[in-house]
Amino acid sequence: MRVMVGIDGSDASFYALQWTLDNLFNGLISPAPAVVGGEATLLTLVHVHQPIKHYGFAPSAFPAGPGVLAYASTTLVDSVRKSQEQISAGILSRALKMCKDKIKAETLILEGDPTDMICDISEQMNVDLLVVGSRGLGKIKRALLGSVSDYCAHYAKCPTLIVKPLKEASK
Repeated sequence: MRVMVGIDGSDASFYALQWTLDNLFNGLISPAPAVVGGEATLLTLVHVHQPIKHYGFAPSAFPAGPGVLAYASTTLVDSVRKSQEQISAGILSRALKMCKDKIKAETLILEGDPTDMICDISEQMNVDLLVVGSRGLGKIKRALLGSVSDYCAHYAKCPTLIVKPLKEASK
């Protein structure tokens, strides 16, 4: 059985991971893949960061105000990329520490739109269960801001479990 948990650094995503560990891997203390129902279980933690957006014809053009483009040096763009990679690694490091005594987990850092990338990678890896957290947005905010969990629930090719935050669960 392959379980994938989407981690974005938010409290909701770490709550979803903790819920997964407590409810799917409860009592399994083994650094090797756990065995649930006679099957080896693998946990994959995936983090997707947005690509650096480019504007105009030049790959290093960025908006600096209304009708104004600024051109960033290659060094600046590389620095931003490196910073994104460090942030992603830090987020997944925290998630791995949570898994340490419960189950061995692998990590994956992707670049792109989180909605598409999570659905695509879960299909490519033949995931049996996709777990994502929910920020608990209302209908209007979800319609305006979008929702990764809502998108995954509709478009992922595998069963998707949306773990709502505690405050939502108690209402």
